[in-house]
This record gives sequence, C-alpha cells and structure tokens, in this order.
Amino acid sequence: MSEPRRQGVRLWKASVGAGAPVLMISGLGYSAWCWDELRDELRGHWRVLTFDNRGTGRSDKPPAPYSIPMLADDAAGVLDAFGIDRAHVIGHSMGGYIAQTLALNHPQRVRSLTLIGTSPGGAASQPVPAATQQAWTAAAQLAPQDYARRTMPLSFAPGWTDAHPREFDRYLARRLEFPTPAECWLAQYNACVEFIVEGVPVEHLRVPALVMHGDADRVVPFENGRQLAQRLPGARWLPIEGAGHLPYLEDPPGVAAAIREFLRGA
Repeated sequence: MSEPRRQGVRLWKASVGAGAPVLMISGLGYSAWCWDELRDELRGHWRVLTFDNRGTGRSDKPPAPYSIPMLADDAAGVLDAFGIDRAHVIGHSMGGYIAQTLALNHPQRVRSLTLIGTSPGGAASQPVPAATQQAWTAAAQLAPQDYARRTMPLSFAPGWTDAHPREFDRYLARRLEFPTPAECWLAQYNACVEFIVEGVPVEHLRVPALVMHGDADRVVPFENGRQLAQRLPGARWLPIEGAGHLPYLEDPPGVAAAIREFLRGA
C-alpha cells in the first residue's frame, strides 16, 4: 500500500496478485472495501488495483466541487503511482462514469472496460427512480451509520437484505469502518448529476467492453445499461436476471466468472 498525491489530494490504494493489471473504481460514496470479494476472485490471474476515491475511505476528503473528469484524473494518477501504463478497468455506477471518462480522456491507459450498473448519461438516460431519490433525501441529515443502514438496502435486489442478513451486516460494517462524510457524498453526487446531464460520447471508445446490469437495479435503471451496451462499439451486453445495483456483492462468484471470461478474451 502507498499513498500517492494527485492534484494535492492523497489517495489510499492497494495492489494484490500478479499478472496484467486490473483497476477497480467504486461508485458514489463507496470505497475500496466493496471490491474485496471480487478482488479475491480475480487476484489469482491478474494484478488487482483498488483505491479510495477522493472524499471516501482512507483518502483525503477535500471540499467541493468534484467532477467526473477530476476523479478520472485521480484514477490515472493511481496507475502512475504504481508505474503502470495501461490496465483493464472495472467501474461500478459512478465508477463506471469515471471509467468511461478515463477511457475518453486517457485512451492510452485503458486496455478494456467492464462497466457494472452504470450509464453513458445524456438526454436519453433515465434518472434515479423517484422512490430511491426520495429515500436518499429523507435520510440526508442522518449520521453516516444511520444513513447507510437506511438507504443501503436499496442498492440490493428487493428482498435480498432480508434473505441475507449476515452478508448485509458484514458489508454495512465494512462501509462504516471508514464512512463517507455527508459533504463528500454530496460533492460526488453533484459530479454524477453533471455527468448524467451532459453525457459522454461513448461511440468514440475503441476498447473491448463488457456491460453488466441487474434487471432489478433500483439506483441506475436497467435501460441505461442497455443503452450503454448498444452505443459502445462492439460491447458485450450481459443482463443479470434478478440482480440489484450491486450484483458483485450479491453473487461474487457468478460475476467474477463472467469477468474472467471477458478479460481472457480481451
């Protein structure tokens, strides 16, 4: 582990395994803990790099504003700190926004894209469902531990947390070990809103891509993933039946198997 500075911000990062590098980029308010299961599934074949986005986990938490291009530059800085020229990139949700932007702004750094539960943004994209948005707003003033317990179930498929209480409690505890302050969550959220409004020209990307999306996603509507796969040249589309916004936490072995197959071909 080491802590590179990027644009005056110290970012926590880690590397495990050996082989071609795979960079994992987490979503809104989340940090590297969310990749633990998937990382362990992949580390036997690839060198897996994880880091905490600015504002989360063990990284610095500078004041707003944040932007997706800023966070993409941070990700490029993580590769620089490890001395890596080019990597496979896995991005979830906001991490997918960052991954797409990294591939557009730093095309020489990205070997392939795996995009999970994310969107290309733009006028055709569907917003966060109203019920989810209302739940986030209603809990906005709560302490981080109360906010997470109240809202995190929405990121899983309906009924998943009731059926898997031990797994949910374990994930919640890891999330709260290094909680994201409300002001940093809001800074990331506003960066996401700007990305969704403006969108990105994913048609310009020329790297192998796998797009995965749960059809029970209550955060980023399923149709956004379908649109992304249709617009990305040559992308492979993998809908996941019955999965929510966090399929790699609901079924780490299943998601890892699909990613392993894709990365071997890429």
